[in-house]
Amino acid sequence: MTTSVDAGPWQSRTFTLQLAGTVVSTLGSSAAPVAMAFAILDAGGSGSAVGIVSAAGTIPAVLFFLVGGVVADRLPRHLVMIGAGLVSALAQALFAIVVFTHSARLWEPAVFAAMNGLAMAFYMPAAEGQLMRSVDRKHASKAFAIFRTGLNGAQVAGAACGGLLVAAAGPGWVLVIDAATFLVAAGLRALMRVEGTVRRRTGLVTELREGWTEFAGRRWLWSAVVQSAVVNALGVGAFAVLGAVAADRYLGGAAAWGLVLACDAAGMVLGGLVMVRLRPRRLLVSAVSALFLLALPLAALAAHAPLVVVGAAALLGGVGVEVFGVNWMTTLQQEIPHEKFSRVAAYEAVGSFGLAPAGAALAGPAADRFGVGPALWLASGAILAATVFVLSVPDVRRIKRTAGDGR
Repeated sequence: MTTSVDAGPWQSRTFTLQLAGTVVSTLGSSAAPVAMAFAILDAGGSGSAVGIVSAAGTIPAVLFFLVGGVVADRLPRHLVMIGAGLVSALAQALFAIVVFTHSARLWEPAVFAAMNGLAMAFYMPAAEGQLMRSVDRKHASKAFAIFRTGLNGAQVAGAACGGLLVAAAGPGWVLVIDAATFLVAAGLRALMRVEGTVRRRTGLVTELREGWTEFAGRRWLWSAVVQSAVVNALGVGAFAVLGAVAADRYLGGAAAWGLVLACDAAGMVLGGLVMVRLRPRRLLVSAVSALFLLALPLAALAAHAPLVVVGAAALLGGVGVEVFGVNWMTTLQQEIPHEKFSRVAAYEAVGSFGLAPAGAALAGPAADRFGVGPALWLASGAILAATVFVLSVPDVRRIKRTAGDGR
């Protein structure tokens, strides 16, 4: 069955259910990184071990994003999302069992992280395509801002509660909660109406080629993806490892790190509230400039700033993520044909997250050899350099909001 949405976001059943499912699953998944990191550290692991497990979660995602994009453009996207969520629920449940039995060896959390990464490879292109389909262009910016505000509000609660629960009850219970939220989200997604029909297959290589043509033919797109690759490798991948290690050494442990992550998510909520009203005409300039703010929490940690300063820097970094995210999603819906969107999103994800495994895997050894501070300073400077590079691309400066995106 094909549905057509020509109403505000709250009048779309698909949008409302997708928002609800995302909020529920994010409550668990935003707490899980704290549980993962401190489960390894509590078992005697080092920063390098945390980095290896983080990398194990991103490598399968990078390898299978393109296949996930083809599948999401072929099948009802909500069914792809349900299947991916069930795989993640199983992975987190198994990880919890290992933690409770106190028998964890490094390869076990790495396997569970890889299962989550594989699920993400199919979930992300499907979820982005489903969201783009659920609202019309007239309400796109407002809908994306509402969606991301709900998502980030769940991150605030999840990260803060995750840090407290890890400190109070141990990481195993946080992993159990994460598995349960994936199951609840799958149930909500099962209630979605089908958006579109099963598309006729033309061959995997042909469909990948079509997606690549759409991606490579837009200089603004791949230039911004270069910046995202640097930001995700250093501002996300390396930050997850170096930040946890720095918090363990300088800020007081799991509760402090959970607070930093909660401040980051709170900044996203604040940015989302701003973007509900703010409609910058120069979409990409606004988007890529905002990512510079992700350098601030890295610099604050490198300087051994007190927790309140690190939290404030993380808050600003979160605002930057949200300003980028809403403007970026609006640009993609405006510029990319819907029937090819999941494949383009898959190429975008491969480019954006391709360096994340290296960032996560190398962060721990770099900190062990050269020190946490120098590694953090390098990451902060690289984000600044990438931002300057993308702003120098003329096509990025030419992308502007069309008249069709109203309120």
